[in-house]
Amino acid sequence: MTALHTVVLRDVVETDRQRLLDWRNGPEVAAFMYSDHQISPAEHDGWFGGMVGDGRRRYWVIEVDGQPVGLANLADIDRRNRRCAWAYYLASPSVRGLGVGSYIEFWVIEYVFKTLGFDKLWCEVLLSNDSVWKLHERYGFQREALFRHHVIKDGAPADVVGLGLLAEDWPAKRDQMVQRLTDKGYALPFT
Repeated sequence: MTALHTVVLRDVVETDRQRLLDWRNGPEVAAFMYSDHQISPAEHDGWFGGMVGDGRRRYWVIEVDGQPVGLANLADIDRRNRRCAWAYYLASPSVRGLGVGSYIEFWVIEYVFKTLGFDKLWCEVLLSNDSVWKLHERYGFQREALFRHHVIKDGAPADVVGLGLLAEDWPAKRDQMVQRLTDKGYALPFT
């Protein structure tokens, strides 16, 4: 089967600066972030400039068919304890429902466990964002925490789900996820 779409994760570059600010301040992305405020250019420049040389985080722009559509990242990279957190968002509504999120999930898991050699990948998701935490669970992530009233969203307390996946648990899910992505027509990385 020929891939329906080509998905690439590439390093963030200077020309992404304004795009990332626009995406992050867009309502379709901000709705699922911890903070609700409009990020100022100065605040964004501080975040963007802080990426350079920060070994505790890594960012990639997600491209579909050559077009930038979202951002994926690793955070709290802890080489000593061989673990990190991760997150992603798709800013372009045109790619939602195409399996891009599933592809990104697979790519990040493989990168963390195979390339970095880490033992654990974890994430936090707003409880209300059930499509994302259910996707993580489909990939083998287990719910490790429920952080009650963890953040304020739209002026009200919101709960957050903490999920984790261990490298030792990934092989039990990997073949199923490979099949799922192959069935959707994606050529897989790291195979």
